[in-house]
Amino acid sequence: MPRFAANLSMMFNEVPFMERFARAAANGFTGVEFLFPYDFEPEAIAAELKRHGLEQVLFNLPPGDWAAGERGLAALPGREAEFRDSVDTAIRYAKALNCPRLHAMAGLVEEPTYETVPENVSRETFSDNHQIYLENLRFAARKLAEHDLTLLIEPINTRDMPGYFLNHQAEGHAILAELNEPNIKVQMDFYHTQIMDGDIWKTYERYRDGVGHIQIAGVPERHEPDTGEVNYPWLFAQLDQAGYDGWLGCEYKPRGETEAGLGWYRAYRM
Repeated sequence: MPRFAANLSMMFNEVPFMERFARAAANGFTGVEFLFPYDFEPEAIAAELKRHGLEQVLFNLPPGDWAAGERGLAALPGREAEFRDSVDTAIRYAKALNCPRLHAMAGLVEEPTYETVPENVSRETFSDNHQIYLENLRFAARKLAEHDLTLLIEPINTRDMPGYFLNHQAEGHAILAELNEPNIKVQMDFYHTQIMDGDIWKTYERYRDGVGHIQIAGVPERHEPDTGEVNYPWLFAQLDQAGYDGWLGCEYKPRGETEAGLGWYRAYRM
């Protein structure tokens, strides 16, 4: 049976952030994730997790100036010191929240790294962004390893986030091979994967050993996973048969009120 984590940055937005933990638990979720916790003290979030019997599954490192449009620091030259500080901040929160995974967003670059991804990705000639990305990820992975934490990177589609440095699963897993750090994995959001690569299940099978977390949303509108072009019940069954024992992060935008759209989930409630 899949384990679903409510994404509290997108779900239960009918109430303030600190009230969403109670809403998630009341609707049967046992795990939660969100983009960023940094507007709140870690002890306050930890208390909500404990109060409602929830596991913190994932959150992101500080992304730079999100309100100004920044979407991560890891691949940005000249921001190395800020990135390293963000690693320390995220580790402090992760320890307080007992969260085993942290996602480092790559950031926006002037030109996408690839227009297309060939079968064998060549990285012989590459931009400064690539080298900075490798150096920052290696630093972060080794710092996280001291605390038994996993570092995640995530390919994000070019429609929702034009100019994002990392777009395809092939790119992400090529990065893993280059770094060869045991605690770095790729976050595979089926929504982004469908838009950029298609063939979701075969893509997962190809890279499954390097996948550290899965997220879901309907395609193309990023609503509940009971609508659109992706057959999620079939994918959930395939994941069960394949022995996937991780979480499925529900990173979708509800069509209306969150609870009204949870009919798809009730069939899977434990």
